[in-house]
Amino acid sequence: MKKILPDISVSVIVCSYNRATYIEGAMRSLCEQSLNKDLYEIFVVDNNSTDNTKEVCRQFINKHGRYNLYLINERQQGSSFARNAGAALAKGEILVFMDDDAIADKYFLERIFNFFNDYPDAAAVGGRIIPKYIPEEPKWMSYYVSSLVGNFDYSEKMEIFAEGKYPLESNMAVRKNLFDLIGGFSTFLPGVKGSLRIGGEGKDFFLRLAELGKPFYYKPDVVVEHIVEVKKLTSEYMYRVASGIGRGERVRTLKKNRVAYLKKIFEYSWKLLAAMVLAMGYVLQMKPAKAWPVIQFRIDAFKGLLNY
Repeated sequence: MKKILPDISVSVIVCSYNRATYIEGAMRSLCEQSLNKDLYEIFVVDNNSTDNTKEVCRQFINKHGRYNLYLINERQQGSSFARNAGAALAKGEILVFMDDDAIADKYFLERIFNFFNDYPDAAAVGGRIIPKYIPEEPKWMSYYVSSLVGNFDYSEKMEIFAEGKYPLESNMAVRKNLFDLIGGFSTFLPGVKGSLRIGGEGKDFFLRLAELGKPFYYKPDVVVEHIVEVKKLTSEYMYRVASGIGRGERVRTLKKNRVAYLKKIFEYSWKLLAAMVLAMGYVLQMKPAKAWPVIQFRIDAFKGLLNY
């Protein structure tokens, strides 16, 4: 008698660009999940890598043929293009997005799968992202700067995100029908595009998703580790990420109207002043190494906003 296999319920999309060192770890963590392997599929979307990312992926896929694991290509540069390309091929009712330098907890997909079954009102869910510093966390790193390297811990318990708050796209899951309804990620905010970053694609996605009136939740036990290697701790990398946030806000607000952009400039001015107050607090706490990076973050974001 022919065995009846369960339908694919979850589609995981991992976009990759020059991550040959870490992409195998990401794929391995997704293959070693507690969820029945026949219930999910994994798409690794190569976005014009110039290293041997493709070869690493092909070799891993060939050795793990019992999994629904696929490598596809997206020639239009930018994570928004790549994520949309993976979503277009997905068969699952749930889309899960994870980064190519992340390691998923063993129960990552099972908890997402169970969540959507238990909360039929939910549009999306996001979880905790724990930085894994290589070799170690620098002394100058603070809570306020660590968001630039993916640190995310919204709440100690599961709850609905407050208005204006949302999951990070490196650990998020959304119902596919709603993803399609709002048109996926907006490609005018492509994310990383070569050496340039135009960020905010996740924020834009969730602001549009919120207009549907369905809640999205934070679930702290849906966990991934995010690798933070030495090159992500340089001033050049931090500038690229922070300015990319501001650059994305410039694009997003100007797309609405000039008034929205001017309001954002006012908001960033206050954030810069707040950063100066926080920096003074670190100095008074005898933690001077943490002071300047907080200010630099806001300056770099402001530069992106002003297109400096």
